[in-house]
Amino acid sequence: MAVRVTTGKLAVVRETNGDMKLTVNSYSGFKANERPLLFALDGHEYQVEQMLDQWYGPDAEYFKVQASDGNLYILKYHQSSDEWSLESYRRGTTETGDMPSDLPTDHPI
Repeated sequence: MAVRVTTGKLAVVRETNGDMKLTVNSYSGFKANERPLLFALDGHEYQVEQMLDQWYGPDAEYFKVQASDGNLYILKYHQSSDEWSLESYRRGTTETGDMPSDLPTDHPI
């Protein structure tokens, strides 16, 4: 289940993805949830430092981002249900932060 709260141009979407709670703060300009700005996984907050790629699927948008912990994440925004999910995680070449202990080293797509 997702809950969406909009304040100005910042949209907050919360989703329970299995046992892992994902919260995404995204920029909403021309359209809702244009790009993620920061996200939290089980209470650990990560700033989106760099948008590396973005692509579109039949019912979703994908964002490959480098977070403030130096790791790479693929976040998926489901347009029809207005929900976010974590699709992939890969440890970056430089580690500048701690990951939640329950997140696997390579989360499959």
